[in-house]
Amino acid sequence: MGYLFQQLYNTADSLIVGNYLGENALAAVSSNAAFIYLIIGFFMGFATGAGVVIARHIGANDPEQIRRAVHTSVAMGLAFSAVISVLGAAVSPAILRWTGTPAEVFGESCKYLRIYFAGATGLVMYNMFVGILQASGDSRHPLYYLVISSLVNVALDLLFVAALGMGVEGAAYATVISQFLSMVLAGARLMRTEGSIRLCPARIRFDLENLREIVRNGLPTALQGSVIDLSNLLIQSYINTFGNLAMAGIGASTKVEGFAFLPITAFSIAVTTFVSQNMGARRYDRVKQGIRFGLGCAVAAIEVMGAVLFLLAPQLVGLFNRNPEVIAFGVGRTRVCGLFYCLVGFSHVASAVMRGLGKPMTPMVIMLTCWCAVRIAVLFTLGQVLHDIRLAFWIYPITWTLSTAAYVLLLKRIRVDHLAAAA
Repeated sequence: MGYLFQQLYNTADSLIVGNYLGENALAAVSSNAAFIYLIIGFFMGFATGAGVVIARHIGANDPEQIRRAVHTSVAMGLAFSAVISVLGAAVSPAILRWTGTPAEVFGESCKYLRIYFAGATGLVMYNMFVGILQASGDSRHPLYYLVISSLVNVALDLLFVAALGMGVEGAAYATVISQFLSMVLAGARLMRTEGSIRLCPARIRFDLENLREIVRNGLPTALQGSVIDLSNLLIQSYINTFGNLAMAGIGASTKVEGFAFLPITAFSIAVTTFVSQNMGARRYDRVKQGIRFGLGCAVAAIEVMGAVLFLLAPQLVGLFNRNPEVIAFGVGRTRVCGLFYCLVGFSHVASAVMRGLGKPMTPMVIMLTCWCAVRIAVLFTLGQVLHDIRLAFWIYPITWTLSTAAYVLLLKRIRVDHLAAAA
């Protein structure tokens, strides 16, 4: 439920912009997603690493290490926030030129990105705070905060874009303000909570032992996510060559797809926390049960979502813009990818399992090979001679199939003695 509201939060800008400002503005907002995920996703990998370390200490019932890991995580989040705010705003124009963003949407894309990254502290710190809460088993409060911030975001979008006519800048300001609200709510919860995860501002500092563990677990995940996002950015540059209508339609498709991926995001985090806590407690029987249950539920849930999207693609894409060409591009992508969502679901949750086992390098290698190297190789070979938008559609199911095959072979080899060695 929490990630449903987070996706509504992320989709509100595109829905309101597409309906009130047209396809050019929709293209400007939607096509920025790959770049945003590239910058933010790298640093969020460390938040995942922090969650693994904190969950492991909770499973081992070590209050002092829990406290040190919590405050080290927050210190890292603050440092990353400063870097993202400066780096994102500085490189936005260059990245947009590199990806071949059309001139008619370049200016609005640049404005949106600069405002978004200037306020990135809210997003980074919210995710760090929520990672701490989820590592302790608290998923209820993050849900409440997302509900509140999502409603505020929609209200501000309508006020700034529809009522005050502030354009894409208004959508960016609405997002930043609502992200800061969710950060404040989650941070306040951590400062009020009882127990070892309680946040005390005076204790925020780096503990070298926990910092090393967070980096060891988080860096492979960060590199995995950022390089995959880089490959998606290259795919976006290929899409940009087909014009603003393709950008708008495929951007709408990815927003719709975000809802289908909600079970994967949720189960991935739950499985990582569950496996990590039980590894800390040396309950290897529960680890194996959790792996089977998590994979089964996630794959079933996302395949049902994929079937729904396949059937309702025209109506769902049409919510963003009524232009028939925009809808055609979005429907084309959704119907190619929709029935293969079980593959991406399996790959994501299997990757989460390996992180929970304390083996983050394994999913990094698999994902970088299957989802990055293969995609880039195809774009720079077949993509140079075949100018067909369907290549940007089919490249995803093909690489999802490769990663699924790799994880099936890997998971078959996991035994209790391997789990004990990982501990």
